Amino acid sequence: MQVPETNHQAPNRAKRGTMSETTTRVTRLAAASIAVAFAVMALKFLAWWLTGAVALYSDALESIVNVVAAFAAFMAILYARRPADTDHPYGHHKAEYFSAVLEGVLIVIAALLIFHEAAQVLLNPQPLTNPAQGLGVNLVAAAINAGWAMLLIRTGRKDRSPALVADGRHIMADVWTSAGVLVGLVLALATGWLWLDPVMAMLVALNIIREGWLVISESVDGLMDRAVPDEEAERIRAVIHANAEGAIEAHDIKTRFAGRATFIEFHLVVDAAMTVERSHAICDAIEAALRTEIPGARITIHVEPDYKEKGEGVLLGQA
Repeated sequence: MQVPETNHQAPNRAKRGTMSETTTRVTRLAAASIAVAFAVMALKFLAWWLTGAVALYSDALESIVNVVAAFAAFMAILYARRPADTDHPYGHHKAEYFSAVLEGVLIVIAALLIFHEAAQVLLNPQPLTNPAQGLGVNLVAAAINAGWAMLLIRTGRKDRSPALVADGRHIMADVWTSAGVLVGLVLALATGWLWLDPVMAMLVALNIIREGWLVISESVDGLMDRAVPDEEAERIRAVIHANAEGAIEAHDIKTRFAGRATFIEFHLVVDAAMTVERSHAICDAIEAALRTEIPGARITIHVEPDYKEKGEGVLLGQA
């Protein structure tokens, strides 16, 4: 029996309407991040109110952006977890990248606000009040942020949530902001040079702009359907090679990722005399192995007869 060129699309066996453990964990963290952002913002404004330091004020201004970004990340994660539908047959995974881009833009806006405030104070330095209390409060806020940022980044990378990673990196940039502010204020108090306060705020703003650019560029990369990293691509090729017994070759292997989903497609060359049933069984074996090795894999296999062999890609040998 001759096998015509056909597409074998891996069925989506996930049950719609149910939330996986991963989805629940990511969503809860995103919701909790809003509460943490509000708490840290309150602490930072308290620190500024106690001291009147522009560096602390700039730090507090950025915390407003953190609150907005946390809301955006939460909404994007909820939307991205929606199941595929008629209008979005490949799912809604890319929604998280839009949130991450927005977060990067907000980071840059926060940096510009800091520059503005710092320039005003640099021209008219103001004495500091209650510096020890303000620094203590800001240190507590920075410690909370540091712990939370590491949790978000670690969980976001593990569960492949771009919005969660972007939120964590944004908060970590806030930690470095706080560290810079603390150093600047200590130096200003030790030397009596009040201009160190706004100058340090400006240096902090430059670091924030850098972090914002990194968040934006990585998120745009995801929207542009970037291929999976080389290491993961090799794992995919190895899985195909180990589970395609009876096929001849797998070529034109293409990959892309979108949040938790990894899209894999390739052409599988089989003997022209092979039955549809046998070629289907080979595809099933490959798909099952890929899903085990690459969680969230979405697989499309295009079956071709042997005269389509190219002598490239994953050479399997004929059974």
